[in-house]
Amino acid sequence: MIALSLLMVCVAYLVGSVSSAVLISRLFRLPDPRKNGSGNPGATNVLRIGGRFPAVLVLLSDILKGTIPVYSAYFMGIPPVALGLIAIAACLGHIYPLYFQFNGGKGVATAFGAMLPIGPSLAGLLIASWAVVVFIWGYSSLGALVSVMLAPVFTWFIKPQYTLPVAMLSILIIFRHRDNIKRLWAGEESKVWDKGKANE
Repeated sequence: MIALSLLMVCVAYLVGSVSSAVLISRLFRLPDPRKNGSGNPGATNVLRIGGRFPAVLVLLSDILKGTIPVYSAYFMGIPPVALGLIAIAACLGHIYPLYFQFNGGKGVATAFGAMLPIGPSLAGLLIASWAVVVFIWGYSSLGALVSVMLAPVFTWFIKPQYTLPVAMLSILIIFRHRDNIKRLWAGEESKVWDKGKANE
């Protein structure tokens, strides 16, 4: 089981390393999201520079990068803590992609995808938390931070055996958003609907 878990960690990292934002931007002949807008290759930045349809494709692709490795490992009978490591590996692939000079996104959608196997109730709560925060304040990063901070709490009530893996994943996403936290505190963070050059 240890060997299988290590194999799936490697597979998750390689799957996560596929930069959906870069590939879909090339497909739609959009500017490179790593060099335009906020410079972050994620769905929010693609929304700014290319519109809704490419952004939705990026979002779905990034979610699947987390869901596929974790779901596969779950059906293989890999234990919860190892599933957490596999989820983290998928997110690290997204954040530091092997195929794209280790210049990746924030990992929020991939982390969300990695949590999907826990159940639709958790997914619904996370989406609702993000949507409420963005609707009220307009900051995608703040919505992501609130959602990942609440994720271990929600998980505790839904499937408590997965609380530790989800907490591990949440810590990674919060760490990745440390610059956003500084900008939010300073009142310099960009809102979802900001166009052109924006922080993310």
